Amino acid sequence: MDQQLPYAHDIFPHIRIVLGMVIGLGVTRLLSGLARIVQHPGQYRLYPVHLAWVASVLLMLVHFWWWEFGLFQIENWTFGKYLFIIFYAVTLFLLCALLFPDSMLDYTSYEDFFYSRRAWFFGLLAAIYLLDVIDTLLKGPAHFAHFGTEYLIRTPVFVALCVIAILLRDRRFHIAFVAGALVYQISFILRLFDTIV
Repeated sequence: MDQQLPYAHDIFPHIRIVLGMVIGLGVTRLLSGLARIVQHPGQYRLYPVHLAWVASVLLMLVHFWWWEFGLFQIENWTFGKYLFIIFYAVTLFLLCALLFPDSMLDYTSYEDFFYSRRAWFFGLLAAIYLLDVIDTLLKGPAHFAHFGTEYLIRTPVFVALCVIAILLRDRRFHIAFVAGALVYQISFILRLFDTIV
């Protein structure tokens, strides 16, 4: 009996299911952390920078799920491409886990926790910006060119800011970084990703 080879449009939904599971775990982690804050508001002192990064990463996850629809353009799927996409999603999940740990017993506040884990958080965030370049290239030269010079400037600037955030504990820098990142992220999505196609 002849076995019919799957078409690219048959493979993509299969891969999207796995992506959805990993991204869903990240969204669940963030929403559970926020629900815990609502349930026990006085348990640990809140920190606006931490909450702003929670909002930014939640938006990043929702945006990731939206823009990964562009993967339908890939006609020749390999295990390496599949593994890369899963690795990218897992990195996003780990970023979520660094915002809300399993236990806060070792910390006095979310500010204390955030700064004690900032090297991991911003290291992963920098990696995500770099992974995004590979992801964009996977979708083809036309897709990459769509973002123009802005994209080529955006990535090294954000990676550099992440490196500075690892080295600096200065509150003013961290407030400015997360505020600027959120505003830019919203602007970038509205300008370049308002529609899927």
